[in-house]
Parts: sequence; C-alpha cells; structure tokens
Amino acid sequence: METSFTPYASLAGGCLIGLAAVLLMLVRGRIFGATGILAGALRPASFYDWTWRMMLLLGMVSGPWVYFAGAGQLPAIQVPTSPAFLAIGGVLVGIGVTLGSGCTSGHGVCGMARLSPRSIAATAVFMLTTGITVYIIRHVAGV
Repeated sequence: METSFTPYASLAGGCLIGLAAVLLMLVRGRIFGATGILAGALRPASFYDWTWRMMLLLGMVSGPWVYFAGAGQLPAIQVPTSPAFLAIGGVLVGIGVTLGSGCTSGHGVCGMARLSPRSIAATAVFMLTTGITVYIIRHVAGV
C-alpha cells in the first residue's frame, strides 16, 4: 500500500481545523475536542448547550456534501482494510480517548497550543503509538 503525499490539501485542512478551534474558543470559550463535543451532545447540560454542539457536529459530517456541491462528485476515499479491522480500530480509539481524557483535536491542536503539559504528553503518546502501529501493521503483519 502506498500513502499519498498531499501537502497542500493537508495544509489547507490543518488551517481549517486551527481556524475552527480558534473560532470556537473566541465565540463559545470552549476547547475544540471532538470527542468531548460529541459526549456533551449525548448528555447536554441544557438545550442551548446541545444546540451549539449539534451544529458543530453537523458541520463536521456535512463536509463531503459541501465538497460535492462544489466539485460535482464526492471525494475518492479508499479504505484498504477489512470492516473487522475498522471495528477493532474504533474500539481501540474509544478506549484511548477515554484513558487519555481526550482526542487528538483536543490535546494535539488545542492543548498543545495552550502548552498544556498533559496535552503535550498525550500527543507524544498518540504519535508514538501511531508509529508503532503503522510499523506493526505494514512491516510485521504485512497487511
């Protein structure tokens, strides 16, 4: 399997994520942690709290359709693994998010920007675990 190198699309996506994080902090005074936003939408403190969370989540999910409106086709997505591996990966990510008290958007984008020691440590663990996982999957297991 070959990984595509897309520096311009990646830079644009990173800028949009950073802009969204800054705007959420500016407008709502909240950290842009996607799993925390989702968890809060499932157990909202109030209707107002649920509303902003759902609008943000709908915005995240609607991205491909906005792309479709502009490009006339959905982006090509290849998932070179089995549904079983996807399910296992989802469970492992859920466990990691719970144990790490947050996800990459909360720790890696917002927490690192605030120089949070906990977020710096969590992001280091994310990156190390990712590197080890890719090595095992690609070079040891040969998947």
